[in-house]
Amino acid sequence: MSEQSDVLRPEDTPLRLDAYARAGVDIAAGNAAVARYRDVTSAWRHPRQLGAIGGFSGLFKLPGDEKRLLVGSTDGVGTKILIAARSARYDTVGADLVNHCVNDILVVNATPLFFLDYLAVGKLDPDVAGLVVSGVQRACRAHDCALLGGETAEMPGLYQPDHFDLAGTIVGMVDADRVPDPATVSPGDPILGLPSVGLHTNGYSLARSLVPYEEWSLPFAPAGEGVSYLDALLAEHPSFYAAVRAIQDVATVKAMAHITGGGLLENVPRTLPENCKAVFEQSRWTVPPIMAELVRRGDLDAQERYRTLNMGVGFTLIVPLADGEKAKNAWPGATIVGWVEERRAGEPAVVIHPAREG
Repeated sequence: MSEQSDVLRPEDTPLRLDAYARAGVDIAAGNAAVARYRDVTSAWRHPRQLGAIGGFSGLFKLPGDEKRLLVGSTDGVGTKILIAARSARYDTVGADLVNHCVNDILVVNATPLFFLDYLAVGKLDPDVAGLVVSGVQRACRAHDCALLGGETAEMPGLYQPDHFDLAGTIVGMVDADRVPDPATVSPGDPILGLPSVGLHTNGYSLARSLVPYEEWSLPFAPAGEGVSYLDALLAEHPSFYAAVRAIQDVATVKAMAHITGGGLLENVPRTLPENCKAVFEQSRWTVPPIMAELVRRGDLDAQERYRTLNMGVGFTLIVPLADGEKAKNAWPGATIVGWVEERRAGEPAVVIHPAREG
């Protein structure tokens, strides 16, 4: 375990997001916007709506069946699209989109039902659009999820001719009594981590500012023979659906988090009770080479790296202590990355012991 001076406690140190801010992304403004959304939506909500704005997904009581819930989520691929467009590699971003959305509703244990995509372009190229949607269809089929429809919008003036944006909405279903309850989390519970393969769909504004276009085709040796920087940057966002189901076959899962924008520092607290904190030891898992490279190039301090990037953990599950080892062994690559401790007044919700360098 790292010494006290090496512990990252988010609230104890001034937030330094210089690198990401220079790349044009204001995380604090994003958080403030979500708070504003809560304010403007708090006056009324549908009587069948469960939860509140700010979760990984929304839940809605299924009319005619009070024991089942519909689960919805919407998201995009971010500026990873700019890398795909400039490199003319269009066939993976659609799968990135679907897998991201699947993971978001998986947090509440939902099974995907159907998906709808939205593709906006400056100038419509049917071949490019077909490649993008082929990725959407491939990932939907892998999850037995219907691609129910979508929208293609050509908007010259709003987008440059070779630019596009991609977003999607997923709807799933879960039995009400199978939604994980963070209130069951208790000190001593291990935290299981499923490994990321790279940036997934977050941190690309920073990545583009640190790895210029001229380097994309160059070999990126740390990632393996024959892998370029472009390959590492466009590595497909994995779905964690099969892994979670395999773990649930052998263990009780108390809470889950999809590690997206905000990293471990902001996503894990969304599934913890107020009296608990998550403690991570980074030495327990491996950081993907592309992230280590961005940390080096951007001179990212611990605050920046764990709030901007997933840093090698793509999804977390909290299980009972007695289930820890069998849960870890249920899926290749799963690792116990931390544990839950009692959280006292004034303490942060997440503490990370960074790995020692050298």
